[in-house]
Formats: sequence, structure tokens, C-alpha cells
Amino acid sequence: MPRIVKHPELRRKELLDHAQALFLTHGYDKASLNDVIAAAGISKGAFYHYFPSKEALLEALAERFAKQALAGVEDIVADPALDPLGRLNALLAKSRQAKIETAAEAWALFETLFRPENLVLFHRINLAASASFSPVLVEIIQQGVEDGTFRTFDPEGVADIVMQFGMATHDVIAKAFASGSDADMGIAIEALEKRVRLYEIALDRILGLPDGSIRMGEPGYLRAVMTARRCSPSVVAVAPPSKDREPGRAPLRRP
Repeated sequence: MPRIVKHPELRRKELLDHAQALFLTHGYDKASLNDVIAAAGISKGAFYHYFPSKEALLEALAERFAKQALAGVEDIVADPALDPLGRLNALLAKSRQAKIETAAEAWALFETLFRPENLVLFHRINLAASASFSPVLVEIIQQGVEDGTFRTFDPEGVADIVMQFGMATHDVIAKAFASGSDADMGIAIEALEKRVRLYEIALDRILGLPDGSIRMGEPGYLRAVMTARRCSPSVVAVAPPSKDREPGRAPLRRP
């Protein structure tokens, strides 16, 4: 058989597609690099040319999730009818909806990150997401500073604070997952809801806005995302994504 030479970006995408399908079907821990290599039909040397480790695969999947989510909010960022505050709240609202739509799939891929031994990897995944979203947040906040909507001396710092919120909730979520009980999950959801309200107030103060201006949550949002974890990965996906749908991204639907 002649050797098939593919463009590096196409080969990298195929590797991510195979990894995502295997992680979703079998779980991140049970799907090995050898499984991914076999599914892709390439040599180990070729695989390591693209990804040095299994953790690097997961980071790349997180980055792809973030970029796909970002593509879904480009219309909001470019909407001339929205002022900076409206744009920021619309961005947060669409992000919430996207997380609800992809929650079961995301948990199947990333739940392992909430184990104590994976805290460093969790932080690396957060950094990958921040690299995609932070520039958009900075742009919106800077626009608000320029037209007087927001009052802050450091738009980049505010964007960094927003992206760090996920890191700050790690311990609450990890504790709930470790116990596995419905009661502890309920306690965790209540704790997260309070934490989100606190973050909203903090952002309002940081941006010089009246309390209640920033809306990071909505009724039922956290419960929908947290309980989606209980869906079986085998129900979410059992084969590589089709060409008609980008991997890792569900269509946005109004609730």
C-alpha cells in the first residue's frame, strides 16, 4: 500500500476526532494512546510528532472546544446594536446555553480533571480556554471603558479574573464528585449558585456598575450542567463525529 501523505492540520484534526470519540465512548482513563494510534492508522512516531502525551491530547481538545464556543458568539461580539454591557451579558448568556447543550459530552471528556492528582492538568486546561476567550473579553471591556460604561484601569486583569472563576470552583465540584451522593451534589450546586452570585457582585464592583448588572448565572443553569454528568458517555457518542457536525459542538437552541 502506498503511504498516504496528509496535510499536517488535517492529520492533527483526525487525531483529535479519533481521541474525542474514544474518550467519549470508553472514558479518558480507559482509552489508551495505543487505541488512538490504532484508530488513526498511523505509527507511534507519527503520533508523537503531533502530540507528546495523552495529556497534550486533552489540552488540545479543550482548546478546540473553546474555539468552537468562541465561533458561536462571534455575532454577539460584532453586533453594533449592543452596548458593551449588553454585549458582555449576551456573551455570558450564549456561553451558558452552549455549556448546557454540550454538558454531557464535556463531562465525559473532562471529568477526570477533578481528581486531586489532576489539579495541574486542570489548570493547564483552564489556560487553554483562557487563551481563546480572554482577548474577546478584553475587547468588550476596553470598549466599555472607552465609552464610559465600565470604570476600570485594567481590562486585561478583569478578563483574567473572569477566566479564573472556573479554577476557583474546582474544590467544590471535586468534593461533590468524590462523594457521589445526591445529597452532596445538591449541596455543591447550592454552594456554586452562591459563588456565582458573589462573582456577579464582584464583577459589578470591579467594573463600576450597579449591583445586578452582570448576569453570570440563571435559574437552573448550574443544576442542568452538573447533573448532565450522569449521562452515560456511550449515549453521548459511540463513533467519530460526522462531517455534518463539528466535533464537540452542539447546535445552540433556545430553552
